[in-house]
Amino acid sequence: MNEDFTILSGIIKKRRSIKPSLFNGNKIPDEQILQLLELADWAPTHTFSEPWRFVVYSGEKVNDFSRQHALLYKEFTPEEKFMQSKFDSIIANGEKSSHLVVCIMKRSNEKLPVMEEIAAASCAVENILLGAAALDIAALWGTGGMTLSPAMKNYFQLHEQDQILGFLFLGKTNEQVEGKRKIPLSEKIVWEK
Repeated sequence: MNEDFTILSGIIKKRRSIKPSLFNGNKIPDEQILQLLELADWAPTHTFSEPWRFVVYSGEKVNDFSRQHALLYKEFTPEEKFMQSKFDSIIANGEKSSHLVVCIMKRSNEKLPVMEEIAAASCAVENILLGAAALDIAALWGTGGMTLSPAMKNYFQLHEQDQILGFLFLGKTNEQVEGKRKIPLSEKIVWEK
């Protein structure tokens, strides 16, 4: 088997979503985060629209943003739907995270279907996740709380057609998370020969 394929296959199968509550609080050098963002920049893109954008929080700014996120949740959630546990969880996600990356699809070519721009930006996020796995960085691509809300879009001063694709919580962990798939691959493939 091809050595490059074997290495890539191992990294893909090693990648896991690891919740920030399992992070150990150890910090990641900013240089490694930049390396991950460089991988993101090599995602496939139609007409070189390169619709991915990132806002990176590190150090105490991770906690600051997590608190702002929680306050947005409190402000824009009707009182009867507000859950203190969710508010607390939003704050807690930042406490052990080394970095938080806001992943944005920035609409730049109106001629392209929006789905292509979302797919390209999502590929950029996956490149980050695969690079993180290769560097033994724990990661969670989260869309909870107010992530996908108009209030969060306004917080980042995005245009109407731009979209937040989620937050990447990055950190270190001592935990090993087992990989699994619930649906056999054979049930996901139709061969036409």
